[in-house]
Amino acid sequence: MEKTEFLEKHIFTDLQNLNTNVEADDIYSFSELDFGTILERIEHFGIGIYTIEGFLNGKSYDVKTNEDSRKKATDPKWYKGAYSGLKKRQADLQYTATFKISDKLLAKENIQGPSALPKAASETSVDEDSKES
Repeated sequence: MEKTEFLEKHIFTDLQNLNTNVEADDIYSFSELDFGTILERIEHFGIGIYTIEGFLNGKSYDVKTNEDSRKKATDPKWYKGAYSGLKKRQADLQYTATFKISDKLLAKENIQGPSALPKAASETSVDEDSKES
């Protein structure tokens, strides 16, 4: 399986790609909420991130890399920390990332589908008080 196919099938499922640039259709851009879901999903699979770029009004706001953090691309502490820092500095950014997916993971055939993954935050809006009833 190709990297892009894997991401579309297992990571980006039920999330909205905000990229409207036809010339760069291989670049995926996500809302702050959806990008948080992506981070949960990639951690589940052990996928890494080399770079995270935040965009504000269509222009690059900031870029974070695992090398700047001196962490492995697959270390969730680095990418969750970078995401958290960007969110604190500026709300409602759009996010893109470059991913590290092992050949071993791409070669697997029996990968659990999207139902086993963390849901998009918009799908998990059950009120905690209603659960207690």
